[in-house]
This record gives sequence, C-alpha cells and structure tokens, in this order.
Amino acid sequence: MNKVAENPLKNRTINHPYALMVVSAVFVTLYLVANIMAVKIIGLGRWFYFDAGTLTFPLAYMLGDVLTEVWGFKTAKRVIWLTFFCNVLMVICTQLAVWFPSPDYLETTAKAYNTIFTYVPRIVVASLVGFLLGELSNAWFMDKIKQKTKGKRMWVRTIGSSAIAYWFDTLPFVLIAFLGVVSARELLLMIALQYVVKLLIEVVFGTPMFYATIHFLRKHFMKTGW
Repeated sequence: MNKVAENPLKNRTINHPYALMVVSAVFVTLYLVANIMAVKIIGLGRWFYFDAGTLTFPLAYMLGDVLTEVWGFKTAKRVIWLTFFCNVLMVICTQLAVWFPSPDYLETTAKAYNTIFTYVPRIVVASLVGFLLGELSNAWFMDKIKQKTKGKRMWVRTIGSSAIAYWFDTLPFVLIAFLGVVSARELLLMIALQYVVKLLIEVVFGTPMFYATIHFLRKHFMKTGW
C-alpha cells in the first residue's frame, strides 16, 4: 500500500507566533513613520541638523535586535524584506493620491499633502537603500557577536552591531535624500550628527528598552507559547 507523502509545511511552526506578529507590526510601523517624519529637518542652532525620523529610527533598530535575538537571523531577514515591500506600497499609494485632483475649496490641504508626499519617494528610496544595508548588517553582526560571546552580554551585541550598522544606513540615506537640497556643510553635519544621535539613543534608550522587551516577551508570551 502506497503511503501518501506528508505535506512538509504541515508541521512547520513558528515559535511564539503572536509575539512575533506584534514585534513585526511595530517594527514595520516605526519605519513607515520614520520615512514620513524624515521630511522635516530639525535644526538646533548652527551646528545641529538632523531629520525628525532620527528620533524613531533607533527604536526600530532595537526591535530588529529583538527579532534577531529571539527568532534568529533568518526570521529577522524575512521581516526586514517585508518592511521593504511595505515601504514601497506606501509610496505607490501616497503617489496615487498626489496625482488625483481635489476640490478647489481644499486646495490648501491638497498643496500641503502634495508637498510632503512628493518628497517622500526620495526619502523612501534613500531609506530603503540605507534600511537594507543597515538592518541586514545589523542583524548579521548581532548574530555573529552572539555566537562569539556564546549568548552572554546582550548589551555588547546590541550596541556593537548598531555602531557598525548605523554607518551603512546613515551615509547612503543622507546622501540620497538630501544631496543638492542642503549645503555641503549641512550635509556633512547631518551625516555626523545623525550617526551620533542614533547611537546615543541606542545606548541611552534602545538598549534598556531591548532588555525590557526581551524580559516582557519571556514573561508574558514565551512561557505560554504565544
């Protein structure tokens, strides 16, 4: 009697699927929000220039660290590519709205919308290049550091991987997004300050939040198998 071949996907399971869904959703949202916020340039005095997306960007990196730490590099890579396509979808949808006409009495609102979302595609292209280079290198370095340290000293791999990955992200993002828009001086200041601000947020807020998130997931989700 011939046996029916079992579906190889039948027994494939994901550890803690509910927790993975929540972390992935917040991860994607933070990147979408950061790309819209990046249109606004924050200037503090004559020397401090960075885009507003810099404020939320390290939090997304923190969740990228969580994905790699809990579910591994392969799962983190899948979520990174999912985020990539979500950003592309956002650009397509917002551009469709730019092209469609609006009533005359809403001309001011339409102009404001068009001003923001006409520039967003350039931000998103810059962000996607930096995002893929930064997040993939961040997940890869974190996984390698974890192997080297045998799973100990989480803060070493969160800060260490981010310190390397932020260069892969910041440099192409600023050059693609703002070259020709701001002066060369402001461009160099933005590259340097974005890197420093991101790393400071990572050290002061991101790493403690990483520990807190890992503790929360282990306490509320992983014991129940969610």
